[in-house]
Amino acid sequence: MPQAILPYRVLRSLTADGRLLFATRCARMFAYGMLSVVLVLYLTALGLSEAQFGLILSAALLGDIGVSLWITTTADRVGRKYMLMLGALLMLGAGIVFAATDNFALLLVAATIGVVSPSDKEVGPFLSIEQSALSQTVPSAERTAVFAWYNLAGSVAAALGALAAGLSWKGLLRAGFEGPDVYRPLVWAYAVIGLLLALAFTRLSRAAEAPPAAALHESPAWLGLHHSRPIVLRLSALFALDAFGGGFIIQSIIVAWFRYKFDADPAVLGSIFFTANLLAAGSALVAARLADRFGLVNTMVFTHLPSNVLLILVPLMPNLPLAVLVLLIRFSISQMDVPTRQSYTMAVVHPDERSAAAGITTVARSVGAALSPYLASLCLKDAALIGIPFFVAGGVKIVYDLWLYRAFVSHRPLD
Repeated sequence: MPQAILPYRVLRSLTADGRLLFATRCARMFAYGMLSVVLVLYLTALGLSEAQFGLILSAALLGDIGVSLWITTTADRVGRKYMLMLGALLMLGAGIVFAATDNFALLLVAATIGVVSPSDKEVGPFLSIEQSALSQTVPSAERTAVFAWYNLAGSVAAALGALAAGLSWKGLLRAGFEGPDVYRPLVWAYAVIGLLLALAFTRLSRAAEAPPAAALHESPAWLGLHHSRPIVLRLSALFALDAFGGGFIIQSIIVAWFRYKFDADPAVLGSIFFTANLLAAGSALVAARLADRFGLVNTMVFTHLPSNVLLILVPLMPNLPLAVLVLLIRFSISQMDVPTRQSYTMAVVHPDERSAAAGITTVARSVGAALSPYLASLCLKDAALIGIPFFVAGGVKIVYDLWLYRAFVSHRPLD
């Protein structure tokens, strides 16, 4: 990367809106990291079976589809600020229902129409809209570096959330809490963070909205897209395949696997995922440098392939320390494709299509990932099948990497 565009230096050029979006990203990812460590354990303590909590995890991802598609494809026209506020209120509502009831039907409805993250990854409309707003505040040459820092900030926050969940579980247990009450305060905290996000988004200025030039375009032909529809559809198909594989090993499923396989307690799991997310955070900055030298697509593929081989090796480890070691090595390189993927998507579409493009590709990932957690939860019921989610996830993701490289290695961005 040229010395004039070192990753840390791009942060100096962030506007007030950019700094606010970094802050909301951190708050949201802290909530996701916290909830992902305790969600399956909480649902199990409520008396739900593996099939039931698997359905809830899948519903949380499946329900994201319609809500996020509508919000992100209208955000550039209706207003990014208002759509982000709506997403935060849906997060608040889902958190309240999850904390207040043990009724499976109500939990399933809240997971479907609300914003609930069963992993430490983004759900809902936030990421797509925030990417669009950030993209128009920095030069295109600095976009990947800004996204690298944006993802680093989120990974560190998710790591802290996971650690906080483990420590809180221990503290509440020592204080005499039992059953679901050990986890419920963390679910309430998730809801409160949703409220704080809604208030924070009210501070976004007009500068975060879609550029006025977008209004001069002809009416969008399809979901906010015009010229970029073919490439967005191709990317969406590939991202859906990747997410289908990733859905087998979302953080809640990995937590359950460690619990069933090695009887690891939540405090240990919180520490594991705290470390894992810190390693993923550091890899984001490395990705920015690699992308400048080798290209976005090359960086996406050739950092992702070895991480998927490591994923397949995790269930083959004979004990907890070795399984954790392989998982941590995998995390140290597995997220390098994230800022590069985000930057590539922004670079191959026109500026007034960015929210729609990011939203559609994100929704495609939600579609791909929707069924996988349920299938993975069924494997957890049988000791002979408990490692299958890792094998399927690694295999599918390798196919995605090879297909992506073949389809886009020669395709050049617009800027």
